[in-house]
Amino acid sequence: MAKFLYVYHGSGKMPTDEAERKAAMDAWTGWYGKLGQAVVDGGNPVGMSKTVLPGGKVENNGGSNPTAGYTIVEAKDIDDAVIKAKDCPILTNPAFTVEIAPIIEMM
Repeated sequence: MAKFLYVYHGSGKMPTDEAERKAAMDAWTGWYGKLGQAVVDGGNPVGMSKTVLPGGKVENNGGSNPTAGYTIVEAKDIDDAVIKAKDCPILTNPAFTVEIAPIIEMM
């Protein structure tokens, strides 16, 4: 099985209401449960990033497509990884997307 990086993109807000936070966590836990042992690293959300551009210029806004978090999964191939990502709870928010890239083992 190959490993794939799911990079979540978008700029949404974390739920502030306890019931909304619990519902969000339950959705993620359910999805991870459905994926089972395919989840290599459940990842985490990330804070606002900085982007270093050629010439050393720095953008403080996460760039044009800010990263919201990541997960690493195992799948037969990229098409299988895409199928697994289609049920990702982050996709219930139209402001978010999931980018999928194969991890190339160098060592």
